Amino acid sequence: SEKQAEKAVHQKKEQSKTKCRKARRRHINLVAEFNHRQRKNIWLETHIWHAKRFHMVKKWGYCLGNSPTEKSYRACYRAMTKDCLLQDLSYYCCLELKGKENELLKQLARICSIDTGLTFQEASCLSGRFEGSLNLYRADRYPEDMLGPVTFIWKPRDGSENRQLWIWVHPALKQDILRELKAIFQCSEPEEICITEPVTSLQEEKQVEVVTSLGNKRKKEDKEGEKAVPVKKIIGDGTRDPFQSYSWIARTTGIAISDRSMEILRYRLIGPLSHSVLTGTLKAASVQTV
Repeated sequence: SEKQAEKAVHQKKEQSKTKCRKARRRHINLVAEFNHRQRKNIWLETHIWHAKRFHMVKKWGYCLGNSPTEKSYRACYRAMTKDCLLQDLSYYCCLELKGKENELLKQLARICSIDTGLTFQEASCLSGRFEGSLNLYRADRYPEDMLGPVTFIWKPRDGSENRQLWIWVHPALKQDILRELKAIFQCSEPEEICITEPVTSLQEEKQVEVVTSLGNKRKKEDKEGEKAVPVKKIIGDGTRDPFQSYSWIARTTGIAISDRSMEILRYRLIGPLSHSVLTGTLKAASVQTV
């Protein structure tokens, strides 16, 4: 019995030796671990950066940075007034509408009012040059039954009568606004069912087995190992069941509504140098006309 106990201790030591920090930090392990840890609360792309520097809170199905761990308020204020400060607003939900412009405007006019300011039909916004903001109401119920504030962006015209509109909503308002949009456009049938399955514990175990089976071969076959590294899966977003469809179409008008939450990242730049930071970061693509 003593020999068996010694043998068990020796085996445990050998196992602990194999799991060195380098092995634990391998990308294939991190992906499985990250997916497992964000099953209930989705992480933004900048989560790791924020988690090291901020107190994190769980809100609206996301894990968000609430306040900095260090006293960096003066630095943030200095950046806002003299340089540039960036905020990650990717937790805001994006609802995409596609269809004929007149059909879109006809129904969208029912959930907003010209009495509150600009509408979806504002010329400067409709052209796609500027982003607009307004308050939405339940269909034909203004000034009662307010749904909440939204911002919107029209894709610039390309000569076709078909247009594309992005509506950005707070995650707390998304379900109510999405339900109202589906009702006014009569979009009930799923356009396409594309289910992104979350990584299960069994899949995670298989990934870990792959890492341990590679062992020393990983160093020699590093390039082949990199090809086998899985891409991080986006498990829907914090406001949507990953097993539900996220695109609907109206058979009568052809209007399509899609939930693009967490598919399009959104950042806000504040400060006098915001424009120069953007111009220095982004490069214009060469447009080729066929």
